[in-house]
Amino acid sequence: MLTTSPSEFLAAFLQLPLDADARTTARAAFLVAPAASELAAESARDNRYMRMEQGFDGAHALVEHAALARALNADLPVVTFPGDPATPDAMFPNNVFATAPGRSIIGRMRHPVRRREATRADIRAFFRDVLGYTETDLSQREDCVAELTGSLIIDHGRGIGYCGLSERCDLVGARAMHEAFGLRLTFCFDLAESEYHTNVVMTCLAGRAAILAADGFADPAVPRAIARAFADRVIWLTAEQKHAYAGNAITLAPNRVWMSAGAAAALTAAQRRALADWGFAVGAVALDEIEKAGGSLRCCVGEIF
Repeated sequence: MLTTSPSEFLAAFLQLPLDADARTTARAAFLVAPAASELAAESARDNRYMRMEQGFDGAHALVEHAALARALNADLPVVTFPGDPATPDAMFPNNVFATAPGRSIIGRMRHPVRRREATRADIRAFFRDVLGYTETDLSQREDCVAELTGSLIIDHGRGIGYCGLSERCDLVGARAMHEAFGLRLTFCFDLAESEYHTNVVMTCLAGRAAILAADGFADPAVPRAIARAFADRVIWLTAEQKHAYAGNAITLAPNRVWMSAGAAAALTAAQRRALADWGFAVGAVALDEIEKAGGSLRCCVGEIF
């Protein structure tokens, strides 16, 4: 089922209990190393988080990225693919490549500079030939935009998707992702005009809680409905915390949420206590240089289920 109605979503949600046999976090993760010396000007047309006015140090970004891979390895195996100077946004691979159990999914990107990433034979071959995954390729579709887990937040334990519509994902793309990921329910909603990806304004914490930035949604009823679905186990972000990327987080193990050092520093003591009460430690990695490109820790991480 795919719906745009908060009330229909909540009614359907009550019929979808947690699947005891489903994984709530990934088996492994994949990254793509930074390789460009400048930011992607094309992406800045609709990514208001990019700091184009600031100089970008590619070597510093590479050091941060290596430290990220080492840190995440504490929770699961991490594979890092080499970067390509011709694809400066490739260090955010989760928008282009994603997985469901036994399947790899390739997204349909809005900007041509990002569509080039989808042609990478090595990443495709890794999923197809090494892992034996069946490929679902949305990249050649002309009728939609579908930027995978940038636009789509997934509660894997229930098979529920939360899909924000913007320049980076339309309703046709949302339906294509709903089918590609094999979801049972997808809730589609408009993001606020200034937002480009859902994963900047929402995090699903292993199906047990959520991080939400209410001002990132066009309709206030949407985050309220999502909060009800999570039994109000929600960290509500201020606009300042959202811009510090506190919403761009990920759980790669059931007991830890990862975010950038800047995002973690933006959390209040009460928010940290709430996360701890819900069983989550906070893992943090300094990503100041990478964040100039308009994404943060979650954007850097592709999940392997």
